[in-house]
Amino acid sequence: KNYLFVDGRYTLQAKNQSGKEFKIIEIPHKSPKDIFYKKNKKICLGYDPQLFTNFTIRKNFNKPIILKPIIDNLIDRISKDSERKKIIYFYNLGKKITGQSIDFKINKIISKLKSKNIDNIFISAPENVAWLLNLRGKDNPHSPIPNCKLILTKKRKLYFFSCPMKISKIKSSKIYKNLKFTQYRDFNKIINNLSGKTFCIDKSTCSIMNENIIKTKFKIRLNTDPCYLMKAIKNKIEIKNMISAHIKDGVALTKFIYWIKNLNKKKITEIDAQKKLEK
Repeated sequence: KNYLFVDGRYTLQAKNQSGKEFKIIEIPHKSPKDIFYKKNKKICLGYDPQLFTNFTIRKNFNKPIILKPIIDNLIDRISKDSERKKIIYFYNLGKKITGQSIDFKINKIISKLKSKNIDNIFISAPENVAWLLNLRGKDNPHSPIPNCKLILTKKRKLYFFSCPMKISKIKSSKIYKNLKFTQYRDFNKIINNLSGKTFCIDKSTCSIMNENIIKTKFKIRLNTDPCYLMKAIKNKIEIKNMISAHIKDGVALTKFIYWIKNLNKKKITEIDAQKKLEK
């Protein structure tokens, strides 16, 4: 039996595209543990520890289910997607746009670590790395978040994990001269070479595999990335730019509504409207 779990946004799409092969289950009406739990019967489920967090696993599965990590992703084995995507480089946003320099933000993080007696932090949420390093990319079609992760020590060492082909422009920049650029496969090696006793990770984004690697040498002292709270408090330039962005967005929406009202409504499909709005 094949099950596909989706939330309410994708139920129709899932039925159309996968309904013949999969039973579509809508979350949160039912969760995986509702489907797989059988009284007095043990079920063994394989999972990729690189793609799940302990928080997610505990939320979706209960104790009678045996969970077996599969390091070699089975989907990758059978995937025939050989399409070579165009490489779009990461780029830097200056202080005039962000309002705060990278050094200023890093100093604040290090200050937080020292106040809680924590030696290292693993920033596993790419949006938080983007905020901390004033960095952007185009890895996703409608988001400027670059796919990357970061380890920062209280001694100010920074280890930046990403696709090596996307960093050529920032690698040569003086702004990022203190970053040690590395690949995900070196994560274990870098952890083993770090000093200290304690680590901060984020329970909602740090994968089981990375958490287990960190736990082999360090004690987890904090389960929440401090970047979330820090970036929530906007500086004057960020507030100014947010207002400017909302004005531009309002103008775009006004033009779109005008376009709809001045055309024969029967001739406009949802696809037409979507294409116009994206333009």
